[in-house]
Amino acid sequence: MKRGIEPTTVERKMREDDFIVSKTNAKGIITYGNPIFIEFSGYSEAELLGSQHNIIRHPDMPRAAFKLAWDTIQSGREFFAYVKNMAKDGSYYWVFTHITPDFDANRQIVGYTSVRRCPKAQAVKAIEPVYQQMLAAERAAGARDAIAAGTSVLVDLLQQTGMSYEELVFSL
Repeated sequence: MKRGIEPTTVERKMREDDFIVSKTNAKGIITYGNPIFIEFSGYSEAELLGSQHNIIRHPDMPRAAFKLAWDTIQSGREFFAYVKNMAKDGSYYWVFTHITPDFDANRQIVGYTSVRRCPKAQAVKAIEPVYQQMLAAERAAGARDAIAAGTSVLVDLLQQTGMSYEELVFSL
């Protein structure tokens, strides 16, 4: 349970033509959220602006997935993923996210832009058990070794499939 919010089994489905857009500074603090982000998150614009973007993190998401995201975008590369988010009321919604770093004139990262769209149902069905395995490994390992344990599950899967993470995401 995070921030006193109890996750529920209520799923909110994105509409096919929806785009959730948010921007953060380099530390992940929300600086912009479009109306669809506000709608799906259940937070007001005032509650979102100035908050850490992880305000919408669902506890079913493995920590290792976010470590991979941060490592990728902080290195200046774009990142794609299927993500389960949690709204203020505890409901959840799946998204297909594309996160890009924002650069200043000197090519220094000054923030990030995330554009999320409606995920393919079969992709969610395929990635959810992977996240469950990663999360189980993280919980079994304990807080100190959680990220390494979750990452190990993902690396093993990638080695079995012979794909990179990005290839896996786009194959779903």
